[in-house]
Amino acid sequence: MTSEITLVVNPTAGSGRGAHAAQPAASALREAGFSVRTVLGEDAADALRRAREAVAGGTGALIAVGGDGVVSLALSALARTATPLGVVAVGSGNDFARALGLPVRDPAAAGRLAARALKEGTVRTLDLGRVGDRWFGTVLASGFDSRVNDRANRMPPGAGRFRYDLAILAELASFAPVPYRVRFDDGEEREIRATVVAVGNTTSYGGGMRICAGAVVDDGLFDVTVVGECSRSTLLRVFPKVYRGTHLSHPAVTVYRARSVELRAAGVTAYADGESLGALPVRAVCVPGAVRVLARGDRKSHG
Repeated sequence: MTSEITLVVNPTAGSGRGAHAAQPAASALREAGFSVRTVLGEDAADALRRAREAVAGGTGALIAVGGDGVVSLALSALARTATPLGVVAVGSGNDFARALGLPVRDPAAAGRLAARALKEGTVRTLDLGRVGDRWFGTVLASGFDSRVNDRANRMPPGAGRFRYDLAILAELASFAPVPYRVRFDDGEEREIRATVVAVGNTTSYGGGMRICAGAVVDDGLFDVTVVGECSRSTLLRVFPKVYRGTHLSHPAVTVYRARSVELRAAGVTAYADGESLGALPVRAVCVPGAVRVLARGDRKSHG
């Protein structure tokens, strides 16, 4: 293992926390004896190119500093390689780190954990989702939640941190269940009217919303949570339960497990790791053992 470690940083993550978090994480790694270089990139495509160059050049690990978006970028550089991923989670959601029980918004602790894992060889091999040439670690979302994302992204910057709350209210006023065509593995295509279809490699998205609460990150299968056709009042009753994962027992909710999922619906965007994949249709495939992650020695995890 080389002693040089690469940090890939999203300077805008968590309202600027990404840039500030790189220094204490890098300091912790240097104190443990590692050489550290930082990759910023002019934009996401440039950062991904630089991250891939670091992996191809033999870096000892690629440490993602930011939220789930920069983790997703790092996964695209690391998938199906032997280079491990470290996570310094300082974004707004941090669902990938939560799933593995890694430190959240504590960059020094995350740096120390990564250094210890590198020295002790504490690495977990995890599944990833793949859509075309895009990889994701947490949840692929479509339906009500993706329309909220669409609307929030269209809002002017002045909406600030309340834009998602405003987008939820606006979508509740106009939302109707979506007619989907869904295929699991090699089965027959099904017609489903659904409010949400979420394809989970891990349990949560949106900063702890446990939409796929039973998902296991190394079982070779997605958990696909389908919230069926329901009224606005039912959606309002079910929605708060997502944070505890207790929504899965509601009669409107069905969970499927599959190696691959194909989703078709008109006018619906898919988001994975909080990033837009574009309009449906999409076909998501669970790729077993696709990435190695620097992990806790006690293997504490939540999905």
